[in-house]
Amino acid sequence: MRVAMIGTGYVGLVSGACFADFGHHVTCIDKNEEKIEMLRKGGVPIYEPGLDLLIDRNVREGRLDFATDLTEAVKAADVVFIAVGTPSRRGDGHADLSYVYAAAEEVAAVMDGFTVVVTKSTVPVGTGDEVEAVIKRVRADAEFAVVSNPEFLREGAAIDDFKRPDRVVVGVEHDQAREVMRELYRPLFLNETPIVFTTRRTSELIKYAANAFLAMKITFINEVADLCEGVGANVQEVAKGIGLDNRIGGKFLHAGPGYGGSCFPKDTLALARTAEEADSPLRLVETVIDINNKRKPAMADKVISACGGSVEGLTVAVLGLTFKPNTDDMRDAPSLDIVPALQKAGAKIKAYDPAGVIEAEKLLSDVDMTTGPYLCADGADVLVIITEWNEFRALDLDRLKSAMKGKTLVDLRNIYDPEDVARYGFDYVSVGR
Repeated sequence: MRVAMIGTGYVGLVSGACFADFGHHVTCIDKNEEKIEMLRKGGVPIYEPGLDLLIDRNVREGRLDFATDLTEAVKAADVVFIAVGTPSRRGDGHADLSYVYAAAEEVAAVMDGFTVVVTKSTVPVGTGDEVEAVIKRVRADAEFAVVSNPEFLREGAAIDDFKRPDRVVVGVEHDQAREVMRELYRPLFLNETPIVFTTRRTSELIKYAANAFLAMKITFINEVADLCEGVGANVQEVAKGIGLDNRIGGKFLHAGPGYGGSCFPKDTLALARTAEEADSPLRLVETVIDINNKRKPAMADKVISACGGSVEGLTVAVLGLTFKPNTDDMRDAPSLDIVPALQKAGAKIKAYDPAGVIEAEKLLSDVDMTTGPYLCADGADVLVIITEWNEFRALDLDRLKSAMKGKTLVDLRNIYDPEDVARYGFDYVSVGR
């Protein structure tokens, strides 16, 4: 099959490369000429493990190419994916759908023959109806069907998530389009992956509901962590104890500084706004948003408290800036709240992140970016772990202690055992333990 993927952001590029690896011919399209030129030269504009090799293989085998103009690719396509950004709209928190509708207009103007137009972007309920109306307005004679096919990709594990997903959700109300989508995902049918065919509006809501539920799990265990500190319990053992119940499950029960990234913050906000307008408010989701927004800056207070109540004039070494490991994504990362709060309290910040330094430098000012964890720790009064990159899990604690001026280690991801760290002479502070 021939596929046009409009948007070469995280979702579009990963999805396009994976569809090509399934054997389809895919053209990834983006108006950013620099990004397309980079891809044509073998570069990759985002950090995702294994994506560079996947792109290179499929380009060499002639199944994947890149363009700045969508005309030829859309004319030839059986399926056109819209995978553009839907950021939170300023002022009201709704998803900004202007890029989606603009893409729909451009597709409508050039598509030739029956075409399945798929919204891969995360969009509010009813967006598919609007995309259909846009296309009909531009081309009243167009032969097409609009389908919802939300993504469920975790940054850092996106390729595996695409090729071995828990499920694929397809919102479709047209028999021919259903068969096209079935053929597109045929390799997953062969692997007996559950394919959930439903209506468009239900599919759109499934995506938001899934992300809101996971955000609630994170927020729940973070509140339990605070309770553990108050009563002298261990949040990791609480999480294990409840996670072994298969009705609950152990995933997303890791206490920390709050959720971030490209999905949970904007999707919970958009869902809450949609529910409010439908006169069916989601009070749980609204509370989750409020708790998470307050938790991130509260982690700076935790660091200050660990330093005796003041960081004025102290050097704070920060390990990890991205919102999670194995990505360079800084969107809504906890570090964007924690670092400025520490600076406002008078601290000097040194930082190291294995992949996020370039993006972090665009968002954080007056931070001494270093090239390794021990250089970061050199001369620091306190060390703070914000992101749980694998290379931070087995640091040489003797070397770390020797490099530091002080002996305070604040582990916001609970990656170390308190007793082990104490043996090296650190004053160790973690979350919920």
